[in-house]
Amino acid sequence: MRPLRSLHRIVLGIQYDGNSWQGWQTQPHGLTVQDKLEAALKQFTLVDIDTTCAGRTDSGVHALEQVVHFDTTITRDKSSWVRGVNAFLPSSIAVRWAIELPADEGGDVALNGREDGFHARFSATARTYHYMLYNHPVRSPLLAGKAGWTFRPLDVDLMQQAANHLVGKHDFSTFRAVECQAKSPVRTMESLQVRRHGDMIVFTLKANAFLHHMVRNIVGSLIFVGNGRQPPEWIAQILAQQDRSLAAPTFMPDGLYLAKVDYPARWSLPQEEAAWPWL
Repeated sequence: MRPLRSLHRIVLGIQYDGNSWQGWQTQPHGLTVQDKLEAALKQFTLVDIDTTCAGRTDSGVHALEQVVHFDTTITRDKSSWVRGVNAFLPSSIAVRWAIELPADEGGDVALNGREDGFHARFSATARTYHYMLYNHPVRSPLLAGKAGWTFRPLDVDLMQQAANHLVGKHDFSTFRAVECQAKSPVRTMESLQVRRHGDMIVFTLKANAFLHHMVRNIVGSLIFVGNGRQPPEWIAQILAQQDRSLAAPTFMPDGLYLAKVDYPARWSLPQEEAAWPWL
C-alpha cells in the first residue's frame, strides 16, 4: 500500500489586465482569467487544479494583486511556481509571487468553520479597490481600457465630502447591482479617498467586502456630485433610502483595479506595494 502524499496549499499573487478577459470566474467559453490560470497550471503540473480567489472581478476589471490558493500533492519551490506557471500564461496575466501555507485538515473553512488553515477568500479581512478616472475635455487613446473618462470638470473636494457619508457600516443596497447574489447588503467601508493627480482622479475604497458593481455604482454617483449635478448630502440621502434606482448608472469598468486583499499578519504573505506614481 502506497503512503499518502502530503497536501500542499499554494498561494499565488496574480496580476492581470482585464481587457482581454470576461472577468475572473470560469465560464464555458473559457475566456476568463481563472480559465487561463487553471489551464497554465495544468500545463505546468500535468494534472487538473481548481483555484479559489479572494474576490471575483467582472469583465474588463483589472487586478494589481489578486490572491489565489489551490491544493496539490506536487512539490515545487516558490520560484518554480512563479516561473513555471508564467511560461504558460498570456502576456496579460502573470503570477507575481508564490508561497506555501497550511491548509485546513478537515476541509474547506467555508464548510466546517475551521480557521487554522489559510483560505484566499475566507481568511481575508479587507479588500482595496482603486478607480482611475481621466478628467479632461478630450479622451486619451493611451488610457483606453485602463482608466475611466469624463469630460466635465470635477470638484474633488465636493466628491470627498460626499464620499465621507459612505464610511462606516451601512446597508449598501443603493449601490448594489440587481443581479448581486450576496446574502446581505451590509458592508463596512473602512475608508474612501478621492485624490487628484493632474488630470487623473483616483478613488480608493477599502471595505471588509464589496457587493456586485458596488465600486462602479459609487464612483458614478460621486461623479454626479463632482460635476455639480447633485450636492454632497445627496449621497447620504440615497444611501439611507436603500433604492438602487436613485443612484447614478453603473460607471464603465475600464478604470477599476483590485489593488490589495488584506490578511492577518500571521500568514506573512509576500504582498507587493503598488509602484504606480499616482497610487
